[in-house]
Amino acid sequence: MKNINLTKWRYVSSAISIFLMITSLAIIGVKGFNWGLDFTGGVVTEVQLDRKITSSELQPLLNAAYQQEVSVISASEPGRWVLRYGDINSADTEKSNVDIQQALAPLNSEVQVLNSSVVGPQIGQELAEQGGLALLVAMLCILGYLSYRFEWRLASGALFALIHDVVFVLAFFALTQMEFNLTVLAAVLAILGYSLNDSIIIADRIRELLIAKPKLSIQEINNQAIVATFSRTMVTSGTTLMTVGALWIMGGGPLEGFSIAMFIGILTGTFSSISVGTSLPEFLGLTPEHYKEQVISDTP
Repeated sequence: MKNINLTKWRYVSSAISIFLMITSLAIIGVKGFNWGLDFTGGVVTEVQLDRKITSSELQPLLNAAYQQEVSVISASEPGRWVLRYGDINSADTEKSNVDIQQALAPLNSEVQVLNSSVVGPQIGQELAEQGGLALLVAMLCILGYLSYRFEWRLASGALFALIHDVVFVLAFFALTQMEFNLTVLAAVLAILGYSLNDSIIIADRIRELLIAKPKLSIQEINNQAIVATFSRTMVTSGTTLMTVGALWIMGGGPLEGFSIAMFIGILTGTFSSISVGTSLPEFLGLTPEHYKEQVISDTP
């Protein structure tokens, strides 16, 4: 098992990853994102209906009435729903209430509008700025940790794998034009943590082998590190994918974006940690000598 040569596979997969990453950046630049109401503003209305009515009955009626995708979220009790849609009535909440009652008239159920409020685009812009700031701070903290934990060549592989995973997820939402909202942003932040954990496991094993077996080439060390951590990586990724898959299937519309983003992030995170995460330090010239010098300098 330890003699398996994965070098060619790593090189080919890394080349594919870089090509797809460039393509993903182009897709994001050309198509942009379909920003959700969290970022663009809109109307949030809470209604009370017959508890027997389901979201599958509400969704098509509301989509047809407002000629847009209306988010239908179950509230705290049966028959209570939170509706979110773009503001088409110039913040006239009274007119919005009448439209909802008319739209849901085919259900033959009393529609009680509990409250309705308008989220302005200024609030959406502030959320977008705060979300981007959170992503930037997370990346800077990760960069600082990697710089402290590993030699810069080895740290660069883990950092590139993180960027790789986030870009893939963002490109998927740009390509499909699925709604990009706060739950998707939360998924992106969660992907950063998950991918970092996977990359550190492999990078830590590489560091141990660089110190313990300085006579081996970096190619052999990378191969041994992948083989040693492969079963752990597959078990962790597999169980996490099953959990996210269950959330995707059973969570409904409100959690669909979060689940899809996490599913893609876990797949790409596992792939990138093994491929580009190990190949980039090798291309940057990482050798056992770098950690040999560090061990000598740390010895009193």
